[in-house]
Amino acid sequence: MTKIIKPDLYARVADLLSKARQAVARNVNQAMVYTYYEIGRMIVEDEQQGRQRAEYGKGVLKELSSKLIKKFGKGFSVENLDRMRFFYKTYAQQISSTPLTKLSAAKSARTIRALSAPQQLASLPALNFSLSWSHYLMLMRIDNVDERRFYEIESNNNNWSLRELQRQFDSSLYERLVLSSNKKKVRKLANKGEIVEQPQDLIKEPYVLEFLGLPEQSSYSESELEQKIIDKLQHFLLELGKGFAFIGRQVRFTFDEKHFRVDLVFYNRLLKCFVLIDLKIGSLTHQDLGQMQMYTNYYDRFVKLPEENKTIGIILCRAKNKALVEITLPEDNKTIFAGKYQTILPSKTDLQKLIESKN
Repeated sequence: MTKIIKPDLYARVADLLSKARQAVARNVNQAMVYTYYEIGRMIVEDEQQGRQRAEYGKGVLKELSSKLIKKFGKGFSVENLDRMRFFYKTYAQQISSTPLTKLSAAKSARTIRALSAPQQLASLPALNFSLSWSHYLMLMRIDNVDERRFYEIESNNNNWSLRELQRQFDSSLYERLVLSSNKKKVRKLANKGEIVEQPQDLIKEPYVLEFLGLPEQSSYSESELEQKIIDKLQHFLLELGKGFAFIGRQVRFTFDEKHFRVDLVFYNRLLKCFVLIDLKIGSLTHQDLGQMQMYTNYYDRFVKLPEENKTIGIILCRAKNKALVEITLPEDNKTIFAGKYQTILPSKTDLQKLIESKN
């Protein structure tokens, strides 16, 4: 059979169908989340009509569950209905406390009740549920409203899978960004997610590299640490944050007839600058800081383009002395940073104590 189809016709049609299926799946998932929110609202309002919580849980939910399962199949156990109830209570409270919400929770409820069933679902996108039900099952376990908002925004903006969302939460990303931000920036975290506008925004306290599989007290060399990072480069890029592109490892340059090598070189698209990373398995020294200053000066003078911003240098070390960093670097330093790293997940309790002491 003679082929008469143009080479790219099948590829374009297949791509269109794939995107259409993905869009349908997203819309179906979104409709399901909105529906669960509405079911939760109906249960809560029925519950509030003078019934005691214990009686309601044992009787009404059990009967409702039985009837729904008979008509619609699995997915409506008493446990799942109770999750929908909790979902509504959690997000009705969050929505009512969010200044950017189009409708207050009370007004939204009054408006929705006055509409027909199709109109009700059409009105609910104002609540802006854009993640999967599985994401929300995890998010609504976060008690801190600001923290919950942050992870919801970041999951949506970065298309995090449930696994990635869980990893970022377990690594205490929110707390680490709070520790490295001022109070004004902390408020932005809750309303806009992570924003990269200046070099300081790239820094986390600490960096968490648990994905490398290196026990906290194990003995390894800087070259072994570097190799582990290269092996898990995708994970490392996610830990670094937004806008990073990998340029190279052990990038050599020559100055005054001497050769120097930068452990890891990245480019940040948001800040439009090179980011040099030096790895130290021990404590930070003033020589390390001086060396990084020389690296960034070289890149600024001989590598970066005129329209690009100043090069950023980050020294990742096991331990750092804040006083040493401040006395070694210029008072107006905005491009050289020392970041502590650890190879196990941090304690949320310890980080929360640090946040409280900071305030």
